[in-house]
Order: sequence, then structure tokens, then C-alpha cells
Amino acid sequence: MMIEVINLTKKFSLVTEHWDPKIIAQLNDYHLKIAKIEGEFVWHSHPETDEMFLVMDGELTIHLRDKLLHLKQGELCVIPKGVEHKPSAVGECQILMVEPAGTLNTGDAGGEMTIEKIDWI
Repeated sequence: MMIEVINLTKKFSLVTEHWDPKIIAQLNDYHLKIAKIEGEFVWHSHPETDEMFLVMDGELTIHLRDKLLHLKQGELCVIPKGVEHKPSAVGECQILMVEPAGTLNTGDAGGEMTIEKIDWI
């Protein structure tokens, strides 16, 4: 394993599509992923794992069935396993996520927004 410094600004510059997460590092059995998002994602949950969202730039809204969470740059939240949620962003938002390797972006929802194989950058 090569030990290296990861420049998040450079990594985000390589992301060209919204809702297309990229893996930037592995920590034990977890992947650190980045994504640029805009608009609405699908309602979904992850029955087997929690999911962490950290806003690097912009603003993120996470819809829960009973409330909305509004996150700004530098803020994070953890969605517990099994909790239905739907991320959205009015303008472009850059996020970093931490979740077990192999976790599907759409969780149990599936559908056309599912990315089966997430690329490393």
C-alpha cells in the first residue's frame, strides 16, 4: 500500500458528472468517496450500514420521513442504518462520504441511478 497525500480540490476537479461518486481512499474495510450533486436523488436506505455525509462545498439537504436536515460547508451528519433518506441540493454541492466498501449508492432502492462499480480516482 502506497502512503500518499490526497488533495481533495484536485480530486473534486476530476469529478465531471453529478451523482457519480468516486472512491478516493480506503480505510480498513471502508471507502472514502466524493461526489458532486445537484437536484434530487432517490429515497433509499442502507439496511446493513450507517452512512456519513460531509459537505465540502455548497449546501446539502437530506430529506428524512419526519424532517429535513440542512448541511452547509464543513458540516456532517450520520444517517443510521435502515433510515430512509433522500439527499438533494439546489445548487452544486460537493460531498465526502464514508461507508463500507461495496455499499451501493442507492442502497435498497436500486433503479437507474444505481452505480454498480464505483471508480477510483
